[in-house]
This record gives sequence, structure tokens and C-alpha cells, in this order.
Amino acid sequence: MQLVFKISNTLSYSRKTNKLPLILCNLYHSSKISVPNRDCTRNSDIARSNLLITRLSREGNINDARQVFDKMHERDVVTWTAVISGYIKCGLIVEARRLFDRVDAIKDVVTWTAMLSGYVRLKRIEEAERLFEVMPVKNVVSWNTMIDGYGKNREVDKAIEVFERMHERNVVSWNAVIAALVQCGRVEEARRRFDEMPKRDVISWTTMVMGLARSGRVDEARKVFDRMPERNVVSWNAMVTGYAKNMRLDEAFDLFEKMPERNLSSWNTMITGFIQNGELARARKVFNEMPEKNVISWTTMITGYVQEGESESALKVFVEMIKDGGAKPNEGTFVNVLGACSDLAGLGEGQQVHLLISKSVYQDRTFVASALLNMYSKCGELSIARKIFDDVVIGQRDLVLWNGMIAAYAHHGCGMEAIELFEDMQGLGFKPNDVSYVELLNACSHAGLVDKGLNYFDELRRDNSIQLREDHHACLVDLCGRAGRLKEAYDFIKQLGTKASSSIWGGLLAGCNAHGDLEIGQLTAKELEKEDPENAGTYLLLSNIYASGRKWREASRVRLKMKEKGLKKQPGCSWIEVGNRVHVFLARDKSHYQSNLIYSLVHDIHAEMKKAEHVPNNDFVDEEDFSSLR
Repeated sequence: MQLVFKISNTLSYSRKTNKLPLILCNLYHSSKISVPNRDCTRNSDIARSNLLITRLSREGNINDARQVFDKMHERDVVTWTAVISGYIKCGLIVEARRLFDRVDAIKDVVTWTAMLSGYVRLKRIEEAERLFEVMPVKNVVSWNTMIDGYGKNREVDKAIEVFERMHERNVVSWNAVIAALVQCGRVEEARRRFDEMPKRDVISWTTMVMGLARSGRVDEARKVFDRMPERNVVSWNAMVTGYAKNMRLDEAFDLFEKMPERNLSSWNTMITGFIQNGELARARKVFNEMPEKNVISWTTMITGYVQEGESESALKVFVEMIKDGGAKPNEGTFVNVLGACSDLAGLGEGQQVHLLISKSVYQDRTFVASALLNMYSKCGELSIARKIFDDVVIGQRDLVLWNGMIAAYAHHGCGMEAIELFEDMQGLGFKPNDVSYVELLNACSHAGLVDKGLNYFDELRRDNSIQLREDHHACLVDLCGRAGRLKEAYDFIKQLGTKASSSIWGGLLAGCNAHGDLEIGQLTAKELEKEDPENAGTYLLLSNIYASGRKWREASRVRLKMKEKGLKKQPGCSWIEVGNRVHVFLARDKSHYQSNLIYSLVHDIHAEMKKAEHVPNNDFVDEEDFSSLR
């Protein structure tokens, strides 16, 4: 909303002058002070110093600006306002206030409003409120700034109250209160205020289009859009976004193609719309047609591929981005490309990305550290994952990082290490969330720590601040299923009633298969058929349970039923990287150039296992898979 406020003032001011310090332009213009085309200071030495302070502040050299200020024998209100504004721009609000409060400070309404704007920018709304109430004089910009502050803090009623108290309003005042209402979803009130406006500008219309589209009222948004006396590229983007977010992609693309001009945001909006609606091919086509791309364009495309499970394509886009050189990766880019490396277990690629991160400003970011930790864990490098965790200063570790390390231990079957880390986390004052418990229960399950897992589940159930969800129930069933406590798991699922999903029943069926429990396996399979009758995995597991109990006829009947339904098992896929080359294998795949040798070795290993009386896990095993090797 502050952007709305600034744009409107800036557009209006630019028609009058370009000499006044940029940070003060909006303030002086809207207070209706007559501003000449040169610095109005009579003393030329002061005027030159003021210009120097302004330039240094704009460049971020606030210490140099302060030195110029301190050396000045005489100062005017522009001098004081320029330095205070410079501190605010650099985020040094305490220094700004210290200067503002000096007894010799020369202040006017612009100085006060600059200070007010600093608090608003930092969302320190209570301090802004106190300052606003003691202002000796307020102009329309002061009032607008306070409305903007309340709106940003989602205190819309207070924003309206300030608006109602104004003796004089301009279009920015109306835009600010309408934007506040829109941001809080009070679209009807925003529409009423919009209709009451004595005068509207392009920002007023665009804000209303955004509000209606965001609330799902796309057709109303289009009517407002069509009534606009003038439109800018932001207006067009708002309407395109409205169509895209409401899954009306054809209308979004039709409008996109009619745009008289497009900016980068227009292209990125269209790509995002396609990706959010699963239209990855169309997103890539628009991406390829872009005249130029920024980091948002590249990152959006990479994210789209990762979300759709096409991690190899995501890595290719990242390589294109690096070669193109037009945009540097940001935090979001690195997090998503590391996700792609994790999905592919691509250690080599992940290490290369890590090298790029180490040369960037993002190496100390917690989200990036979490993504690196996850990548190394998924690639089997648990010790490196732990080192990354330990390298992050304790004070900078967030819950995502702690959960990531617990998940890494769970993934590698290190149950006790996961429990120890969980307790360390609690000891340092971090409160576990729902994800923490999912990872902890997984760790207990994979390590066979049934009693500890059950204790943690009871602890979770007693914690009223965390909502139990399906993942927690599935973890408990998996925990009992792996330990052979199938009756307990079955009784627990029956207590859930309609909350029990196919994934929870599937976990129990896998446990029945592992322990050869035919009775509970049959009951579970019946429940699964009701929940998900087209899942081939249900029939395969039940067939394996019958086979392990030497009930060959029943096993054959289940297989026949599966064939009659036209259900097929999705072929297993695995890959391994040897000598910088990735070798991919599907079940019964003979396309590899060394397939004869590989199958011969697998057959020999299987024969040795039988001699040693080792019984392999029968999950999804089909005897034909082994017979095809002969």
C-alpha cells in the first residue's frame, strides 16, 4: 500500500520540479508548499551543503553525510530534514530519532512526516501513532502516512478512523484506505468507498480490480477494468493475475496477448499462472518467448519443474540461467535447485550448486542451509548434513533447520540421534511443531523404537497447541506395523472412523505383508478397496500376503482380479552415477548396454541369498521379475 501512496505522489510531483531532494519530493508536494525550481535557501553555502548531504544520503553514505552536517556552521530545515531522512533510508531509525529530538533541531511538517514515515516503513506502528498524535501541524501527507501505517499493520478500523478525521483529502488518501480494505478482504467496503470517490486515478481503479479478482469476483473485476478511462501495465497485470489465479487461463492468456505493452512482471505473471494450474508446457513456451528474463522468471520456471517432479528439467533451466548470465540466482533459486538435486540424489550437481552458494551472499541464510542439509542427507552424506547444521550459529537456527536435521536422522534410521537432537531443541527453548513430531515419529519407526514412539505420540496428543493430522496417524500405524503390533494399529485406525485415509490403511497392509498376517491383511485390503479401488499396490500386497502363507489359489485369484480391472504396477525406477554418468534402470529393463552382465550378477546374488536361506522382503515382489533374469 505504501507503494500506492508513493507512486501517486511521485507522478504528481514530477510534473513540477526535479531539483528538490528525491526523498522529500512527495512530502513537500502534497503539503501544497510552493516549491521553486531551485533550492529556496538564501545562503548559497547552505544550499550546496544540502545538495551534497542529499546526494550522499541517496547513495547510502550516511556517515559522510553526517560529517558534512556536523561541519556546517549554519543549518536550515532542509539540512535537518535531509540528514534525518538519510538515516531513515538506511534503516537507522534510532539515529534519526536522536537527531530529531535534539533541542537545536529545526523541524517543519515535512521533517515530522519523514520521521513518521520511518516508523511506518519499519512497521513500528505504536511509535508512529504516538508521534502522529503530538505533531504540531499535520498536512495531507502526514494523514496519508498514518493511514498507510495502519493498513500495513492490518488495523483497518483505525485507518478508517484517521481517514474520517481528515479535514482535507486527496486521491492518495482514498487510495490508501481502499488498499487497506482490499488487503484485509473487506472488498464490499472498498467498493463502496471507491464509488464515493470524488476523483479517481489509475491507482484507484487498479486497486479495485485487484481486490475484486483476489476475492474470486473476476467478472466484476473485468467490468471495472473495462470501465477504466486509462490503464497502465500494472492494471493489465492485475486483470491477467485475477484470471490466472481463478483458473481461467485461456481468458488470462487472451488478455495477455492483447496488452499494448508488457513488462517483465507481465511475462512472469503469465508464467506463474500456467505453473499454478499445472500447465507446465505452456509456461515453458511463454518463458522461451520472453525478450528478457530476470531472476524471478528463471526461479519461477525452476520451481514449476520441481513441483511437477521434473527435477532434471529444473537443473537444465538452472544451467541455462548460469550460462545466460543476465540474472544472478537468489535465495529462492538456490533453495529450489537444491530441491531438484535432492529429488535426483544428484550429489555432484548439489556440490556444484553448493560451490556457487559459497561465493554468494546467501551462504548464511537459514533457508539455504536447510536446503543444503536436505540435499546432502538425501544423497547419503549424513556427516556433511550434520556439519552444515552445526555451522549455523545456534541463535540463527530456526525450526525448519532443526526439523530438517531430525528428518535426516530419520531418513538414515538413526533413531536415537534424532531423539537426542529433538530434546536438545526443546532444551534450547524451541517449541516443536506438527512437522517436528512427524519427523520424530518417523525416526522412531525406522529404528524400531516403538515404546519411545508411542510415548511421543501421547505427548503430541496432550499438546492442545498442535493439530493432529493424517501424517501423525500414518506414522503411528507405520510404527506399530513395523514392530508387528498389527492388532493395535488396526484398532487405532478403526477408532479414527472416516478420518482414516487410503495412505493410513496402506501402511497397515504393508505391515501385514512384512509379518505375514493374513487375517488383518484381508480386513485391511477390504477397507482399501473401498477407499481406493484403482490402486494396484493393494492387490499386489494382498497377493504377496497370500503367497507368504502358501495360499497360492487365493494369490492367483487376486492377481486375476487385478488383471481384469486393467490395473498395472508402475515399474520401479532406480539410477546410479558412475564416472560422471547417470545410469537409469526400470524393472525388467534390458535397454542398458551392459544389461546381460548386470542381470547375470543379480541372478547369481539371488541364488546365493536362497542358499543362505535369506528371505527377502516381499513388498511388491513378482516372481516373474526374477524369472525374467534367467
